[in-house]
Amino acid sequence: MNRKPLLAIVFTVAAAGAASGTWLVAHKPISSASANGPARPQAPLAAAAPIAAGMNDMLAAYRKMIVLTADEAKFTAGERTAANNVGQLIFHENQERIAKVDGQLDALVASSDPRRYDALSSLLDFVESSEGMYDADRLAFRELMQSLQDRVAKDSSLPAIKLHKRISEDLDALAEIERNYEKEIRAVFGRYESRSIELKREKWDSYVAYLKTIYQRERILKDYGVVLPYPAKPGPQADAQAQAQQDTAAVAPTKEEEEIFGKALPKKTVVLTFDDGPHRRYSEEIAAILKQYDAPAVFFSVGRNLGTLDAHGVPKLNATADVDRKLMAAGYVVGNHSFSHAQLSKESGDALKAEIFNTDLLLKAVDPKRSALFRFPYGARNKEGMHLLADAHLKSVMWNIDSLDWADPVPSSIAERVLHQVDKEGRGIILFHDIHERTVKALPAVLERLAAEGYQFAGWDGSTFKVSGAAAAKAAPVTHAAATGYANSWAILVGIDHYPKWPRLQYAVRDAEAVGQALVQKLGFARDHVILLTNEQATRTGILAAFHDKLAHRGLQPNDRVFVFFAGHGATQKLSSGRDLGYIIPYDADPKDIATDAIPMTEIQNIAESLPAKHELFVMDACYSGLGLTRGGANAAFLRDNAKRLGRQMLTAGGADQLVSDGGPNGHSVFTWTLLQGLAGKADLNGDGLITATELAAYVAPAVSSVSQQTPAFGSLPGSEGGDFVFELPEETEFLNPQTAQLSNDAIALNSKLDAKAPAQAQANGAPATVVVKDLQGGTSTITAPAPVPVSSRQAAQHANDHGLQLYKEKQYAQAEARFTEALKLRPDFALAANNLGFVYYKQDRFAEAARWFENAIKMDRSRAIAYMNLGDAYARAGEVDKAKGAYRAYLELAPNSASAAYARQRIESL
Repeated sequence: MNRKPLLAIVFTVAAAGAASGTWLVAHKPISSASANGPARPQAPLAAAAPIAAGMNDMLAAYRKMIVLTADEAKFTAGERTAANNVGQLIFHENQERIAKVDGQLDALVASSDPRRYDALSSLLDFVESSEGMYDADRLAFRELMQSLQDRVAKDSSLPAIKLHKRISEDLDALAEIERNYEKEIRAVFGRYESRSIELKREKWDSYVAYLKTIYQRERILKDYGVVLPYPAKPGPQADAQAQAQQDTAAVAPTKEEEEIFGKALPKKTVVLTFDDGPHRRYSEEIAAILKQYDAPAVFFSVGRNLGTLDAHGVPKLNATADVDRKLMAAGYVVGNHSFSHAQLSKESGDALKAEIFNTDLLLKAVDPKRSALFRFPYGARNKEGMHLLADAHLKSVMWNIDSLDWADPVPSSIAERVLHQVDKEGRGIILFHDIHERTVKALPAVLERLAAEGYQFAGWDGSTFKVSGAAAAKAAPVTHAAATGYANSWAILVGIDHYPKWPRLQYAVRDAEAVGQALVQKLGFARDHVILLTNEQATRTGILAAFHDKLAHRGLQPNDRVFVFFAGHGATQKLSSGRDLGYIIPYDADPKDIATDAIPMTEIQNIAESLPAKHELFVMDACYSGLGLTRGGANAAFLRDNAKRLGRQMLTAGGADQLVSDGGPNGHSVFTWTLLQGLAGKADLNGDGLITATELAAYVAPAVSSVSQQTPAFGSLPGSEGGDFVFELPEETEFLNPQTAQLSNDAIALNSKLDAKAPAQAQANGAPATVVVKDLQGGTSTITAPAPVPVSSRQAAQHANDHGLQLYKEKQYAQAEARFTEALKLRPDFALAANNLGFVYYKQDRFAEAARWFENAIKMDRSRAIAYMNLGDAYARAGEVDKAKGAYRAYLELAPNSASAAYARQRIESL
């Protein structure tokens, strides 16, 4: 069977999107599909047929949930309640279906049938290239594929390794699909505040419009026993009914005492709740995120996830119960969410009693100090259920803010929905579910925005929800998610070497190009949002047009960031008032007419204030004076407010009487080389994965001053409101191998000098870096990098690996070894760090140790071809010829057409 890998589909779609202005496509309209979804794939094993049928049913349920919740902003309260209630029923039916398919996949993987991987491959064909499948459809199978990947990883056979590699590629593609939707939705929400018209999510809407040709919301509701009444006609009677409803809502305190809805919480106070767990993976990840913000929460657990009760009513806990035990030990509240997640409003007698009391027994077995909180599944309850709660001394907790994370596959859409509802309600209980990866991804953005806007997180103290004294006094720590507030990133880069009337420069163009590469390849800037002007393109008119015309024409928005880099000549003139005024020199400027040909810093200030962006950073690799900056600074909590404050900042290479040092490594000025090292990660002074302009200046200024005659200056431009430009470092994914580039000796030598003077990266419990830098008035200012923030062990492991990679490239092998070792201590299953530690040993000719760590990396992730190549090299150098050949053959099985395949074949023949 021919197949088109999902990753290839994404790249094909991306290419098509670049040409057509959209990236969401259906492959072909479903010609053989009915209202039940796309045609079922042909499976080579009978055991795969029911799995394929289950996956079709999963997709149908996923689509129905999206149709039900589409256009939610236009719903009346009754329509919204009906859609959500039915949607949650479909969701939990689908959870049962997913669990069944998951079990069937488990049985298939564990079977002894030699064709089992052919069957699994055909199921991947369905996800990857089934006719009529939209990209958004594929997100329905993401968590199922992650589970399948974990199972396949336990098999060391070659077919399993190949399948694992294929699933890994598919998961990478699904992540790319999600990122595309994330960018689309961020851009849309980022424009709402600046326009009075309603903007449609055209690309997502094209998918929803297609689904509406298959399913109708009214029919779905009807199938589940719900028929919505006609809306009331306007008139005196309707007005009287509306007033009566308002009057009823106004006297709700008694109901709030019986059940907690969140409407009686203090203003700007929210309660975070998570239903349907515990989950082996996501519950603890959510707890780690909550810890970073010092945010309490309630986890409502389904009893059957914890264990069973025998014939005598004695609880028998399973392994998942340990998740709840850890949550309670960490201080989180765990509540009762029934035993089977049944619709309890339809239950009575012993069945209803068992749903409530059996889970209570299981929770008490986990920890006798379990909370007395209960949440009815779907919010569906009856009088008998309420009486039983009273008998059990349990308290019903409802919600007034629904994330709809059970229906929405896009994390940023979930986050924006929650934030919109919180803005509307002003307080309340938020309903999430801790069984989805998308919830994990959406949560940091929600917490960051709420903290920035002054909301407090309330916890259960045994009798009520309230903000603890410690939480009220302590600002919520910031985390890695703080940088995600930008809708789009823009850059204008100028480099001029060949001045007609000024002395020529050697490195300016290369500096601008290198900065552009760093922005695009590492720091998340889209290539088509980076404007590069070099030499004759960088005239006065060309530079100003880039600001006034190109940015405006391409749609610069208030939630965007703009980075500006200039490498060229600078000049200073003394005005009649005695004040200095700085200029940047464009390509066509005449030294005799600086005042008319050059661009004064006052005009740069005006440009900075006029651009409708959230944050702007100007980096000038030129020396001059006379700008009039205000003092730049930061504090330990600044990122909380960063999403709301405008930022206009500038970092310059030196003063009026100084020359730029062009003798840096790799054809760069010393200033730009140092800037690039900072952006590569060295300027992340508090280790949170973010580099602020403040941190960048704190790293660059003292380092450049220590190796040159330049004194870089930093500060905020007039019009700034204290916002700080933020770069977000990507997680490094490079498996070290012989092709990994290392720095030249002169670059390593200069970096050693720079690092000797630059502030050290703080550890998680260390003090923030404080640095004194020049301002452009000739004085000094003290800038302080953000304080270190607590991170999860997974994040800490990634940071340690990333730092180790930096050290490896500088040939600091002992230090790199220590960082990779630290990463593995924090995360024992970290295949990337295991490979990288092995390669550090390999570079030091410690081949036996290297082989052991390459073997470990393969055990952790059998689909990583490069680890087999490294293992072959280590075995060969250690004299283990047969093992080396075996490793090279395994590499060729996984990557037969790779650039290194010829090398592997040559090694097999030569050994």
